[in-house]
Amino acid sequence: MPTPPRSPRPRPAGRPRPPQTGVRSARNVRNARNGRKARGGRDGRPRWGMRVATTLSVLVLCAGGIGHALVTSLDTGIDRVDPFKDMKNRPDAGHGMNILLVGTDGRDKITKEERQKYRLGGAPCRCTDTIMLVHISEDRERASVVSLPRDSYAELPSHTDGTTGDKHGPHPVKLNAAYSEGGPHLTVRTVESMTGVKINHYLEIDFTSFMKTVDALGGVEICTAKPLKDSHTGLDLTAGTHELDGGQALQYVRSRHLDGSSDLGRMQRQQRFMAALVKQATSSGVLLNPVKLRGVTSTMLESVRADKGFGTEEMLTLGKAMRDFTPASSEFTSVPVTTGGFPVKGIGSTLKWDPVKSKKLFRALRKDKPLTPSAPEGPRGPREPGGPGGPGGPGGPGQPPASMVEVSPEQIRVQVYNVTRQDGLGQRVDGALRGTGFNTTRAPLNHTGPEAERTQVLFDPRWDRSAKSLAAALPGCELRPVPRQGATLKVMAGKDYETVRPVRAEDAHQGEFGAVTGDQVVCP
Repeated sequence: MPTPPRSPRPRPAGRPRPPQTGVRSARNVRNARNGRKARGGRDGRPRWGMRVATTLSVLVLCAGGIGHALVTSLDTGIDRVDPFKDMKNRPDAGHGMNILLVGTDGRDKITKEERQKYRLGGAPCRCTDTIMLVHISEDRERASVVSLPRDSYAELPSHTDGTTGDKHGPHPVKLNAAYSEGGPHLTVRTVESMTGVKINHYLEIDFTSFMKTVDALGGVEICTAKPLKDSHTGLDLTAGTHELDGGQALQYVRSRHLDGSSDLGRMQRQQRFMAALVKQATSSGVLLNPVKLRGVTSTMLESVRADKGFGTEEMLTLGKAMRDFTPASSEFTSVPVTTGGFPVKGIGSTLKWDPVKSKKLFRALRKDKPLTPSAPEGPRGPREPGGPGGPGGPGGPGQPPASMVEVSPEQIRVQVYNVTRQDGLGQRVDGALRGTGFNTTRAPLNHTGPEAERTQVLFDPRWDRSAKSLAAALPGCELRPVPRQGATLKVMAGKDYETVRPVRAEDAHQGEFGAVTGDQVVCP
């Protein structure tokens, strides 16, 4: 019988979060001395992006924390495949290391009780649920994770069907069919052809170890700005912070029937989970406890397959490089796709990659370039006077951590009005809001008429989620709907105004590739 799952545990409001500490790596110290910035780092079946991330993160981190003997035992325990056999006309090698991570459907190993508890019906298949391309930078200071949607339109090269033995010429399919027809070998060939990125290593895991691995790490902390409830998976979380065990984590990463965002929303939640997983693995002490570590690694090895070249030395090299990783050292995105589906006769609706943006994305990987915007000086970038972290601004010393909101401040247009006789109040409010990320007009106006005692936020009801995010930054303000006002929100600064509180969005503001760093999506 499986261990009964724990219920979600909201963090008590009055209990402070323990302080976080970190150790600077020697490389970061050298960078600082040299004046360089050191990087701190559709169908109903479940998609298991997280099981892949769990295996990779813990695997390489273990390698750096225990030593050669344990890693050698890991090496001999992994099932081997040869996805690169007789491959020709491959892309040129770029800089850094590229690992293709494939998650396969292996629900046949899940117990009857777990199937019922976590709504895991259906039969297993010889197919992939997740395909991810992980790029480890040449300096081993950054990991870039690019999700390749399983419904992506792909054209398979000539091959022999791995199941039937039939020979096939080139033909269009959905990307996940590459594994069904030709296993790891055809999957690698197809991905290399589509991306132009040379794959150095191949890792494949079964998602059945996902729950046990999360439990072995002591659970993962997730926060949400709104309640999450999905009758298809059984997920039921209130707004706030929760510590999820393996079963609850499984529900969290599977859910796609929470709102209209469907797969996009699930992808964002998976990014948050991956970042939180890295944070838990690096801060929980599991990597320094041989007993716990051996339990985690043995759980992973139940379902891991890798290419023959991914052995002891490679794991040690990666492990040592990634010991100092933090959520900020990792970045996550998915291949940009065109709007609307791309129907193909005999196949159905597929996702067509954006021809310009996707090429630019993979070119950046080949050149070992980060996918997120330029390295910032802090979690939100360079500070402005009066902004978060600046003198007297929100988020500075002694200020509370940022509140989680649904809409990124950078996506919210704000016009500030001074509704008092205080000279300069409009400028102060505009500057403070801009400092915490809001897209203000930078031209506050004086409102004619009597003074307002209380600060108000005027908003078009169509932009109610944006209004809630803005209100979170203005404690004590009043929300006032104004139909047909438009997309710009108005802040009527009253005599009660005191400060702007820092806020952070679940759908973090993203760069041109839609990438986010891990520290942007973990709990504040």
